[in-house]
Amino acid sequence: MAETPNPHRPRADEIRTLSYEQLTALLERIFLRVGASDFVAGILAHNCAACERDGSVSHGIFRMPGYVSSIASGWVDPRAEPVIEDVGPAFLRVDAMDGFAQPALAKASEFAIEKTRNTGVAVLAVRNSHHFSALWPDVEPFAQNGLVAISMVNSFACAVPHGGRKPVFGTNPIAYAAPRAGGPPLVADLATSSMANGDVQIAAREGRSLPRGYAVDADGNETTDPNVVLQSGALRTFGGHKGSAISLMIELLGAALTGGEFSFEVDWSAYPGAQTPHTGSSCCSSIPIAGASTGSRPGPRSSSPSYSPPGSIGCQARGATSGGARPSRTASPSLRPRWRAWSNWRSSDRWRRKL
Repeated sequence: MAETPNPHRPRADEIRTLSYEQLTALLERIFLRVGASDFVAGILAHNCAACERDGSVSHGIFRMPGYVSSIASGWVDPRAEPVIEDVGPAFLRVDAMDGFAQPALAKASEFAIEKTRNTGVAVLAVRNSHHFSALWPDVEPFAQNGLVAISMVNSFACAVPHGGRKPVFGTNPIAYAAPRAGGPPLVADLATSSMANGDVQIAAREGRSLPRGYAVDADGNETTDPNVVLQSGALRTFGGHKGSAISLMIELLGAALTGGEFSFEVDWSAYPGAQTPHTGSSCCSSIPIAGASTGSRPGPRSSSPSYSPPGSIGCQARGATSGGARPSRTASPSLRPRWRAWSNWRSSDRWRRKL
């Protein structure tokens, strides 16, 4: 594919620079204009502006036409109130009620953080939602609270399994974050496809070819033409069969575990203009880290899995105690006796005989 001039690239004298705050305010006004609630508009505006600020341009303001057209088509509810289900001591389930994933996660994250500090680990499963952004903003707040977090979400079918011809997987990103003493969190976010679908769209818009080996046409033959990929082809997974296996794992943990749709089940054909994948299925687990710079420490174990977290604005919590009162707590048993027992066993003759 020959490189062509980009008619969309503005001249230098046409470029205006906005601060992060100015961009966030502008995006929030756009979301409000198309019918989003104040809470949803604020969350999405900050999310989109942060992606643009940090260089995730395929998930920044480039996504705004897709957000607007998806809302206008009726495909997604921009005023949805998520339902949070307290399923167990270390498990939360969230029904985003056909809304966006980020507001659902924002309202459930305090539950998850509290559970993590009570039990040592927590799983947060979101379904019936639309995820249209980068994944790192989902996990970074956990690391800022002194926790390690990992999250994954499936998408719409746009990637072929290793050796395949028909798209089955989504871009299926996975992200993780960990706190660092004396510095910002360590955060990584990557698609399990060869590249993000948004980057394919940007390449098509700018008249650029894709790298060789990244995509196939409708017959499974290699192509570097982004328009072919978007119209009838598909991306490959990264790393051959290894990336394909990881992408399948994300389908299982992102869709099967949460009760969401698999990527190949997403069908927005009845909603012209829809672009947000309705997999709504992200899974996030977090583990407390001792000595994090935030000073966070695991709290005492709860005597009951049901509680009502502070700041859960507008959410419906199933199994929460009434009136915001928290159940009584019991001090967690010390782990030191167990560690001493393990150390003694390890140094004993039994350990040496096992080796």
